[in-house]
Amino acid sequence: MPRSLPNIAAALVIPIAVVLIGARLSGGASPTLAAPAAAPVVDVTPTVAGEDTAVFAGGCFWGVEAVYDHVKGVKRAISGYAGGDVVGPSYEQVSTGDTGHAESVEVIYDPSQVSYGKLLQIFFSVAHDPTQLNRQGPDHGTQYRSAIFFRNAQQQQTADSYIKQLTTAKTFSRPIVTQVAKLKAFYPAEEYHQHYLEHNPTQPYIVINDLPKVAALKKEFADVYKD
Repeated sequence: MPRSLPNIAAALVIPIAVVLIGARLSGGASPTLAAPAAAPVVDVTPTVAGEDTAVFAGGCFWGVEAVYDHVKGVKRAISGYAGGDVVGPSYEQVSTGDTGHAESVEVIYDPSQVSYGKLLQIFFSVAHDPTQLNRQGPDHGTQYRSAIFFRNAQQQQTADSYIKQLTTAKTFSRPIVTQVAKLKAFYPAEEYHQHYLEHNPTQPYIVINDLPKVAALKKEFADVYKD
């Protein structure tokens, strides 16, 4: 994702972005999904008191993190890298697409307030488009792939079951390409990536690609939305 644009370019892009946001919101966060996906039939039974962890990859981590930052029951959402073989990769390394990592978000949540299944429902409904292979919006490469990194057998079963449920129901007009893979390690990204939307709400990339996701969460999941 672009880190910044000159102020003049920003001034020109933002008004256009407002129009694009309206167009995207009218059709939902995903161009292939007109309404939120149904809730999972199978969900994880809480086994950890106080908090649990989920890891999702859905394109640029700025927007995915911002969505989960606004979900009740989520204690922390951390941008980072998962799915690769290099230990402690940098943003520059991951951006080459050669490390095997995907830009990911670690979601630390209270299972007594929000379930793993609800997090999955949000992931497929507003956080990203699960039908885009090795890309998301303007970002291309395996580092932007759609993936669920499970930590245990229950998370794996729930994720696999939910993808099958959505596929059988023909929720999307195109096939779901989301990978379900075992989490080997999660590495937090550099500090400047954390809470990027919160710190840069007028950055053109954020305005065009990520603010609509948070708006869709507020609209479609008002029961779990928090400011």
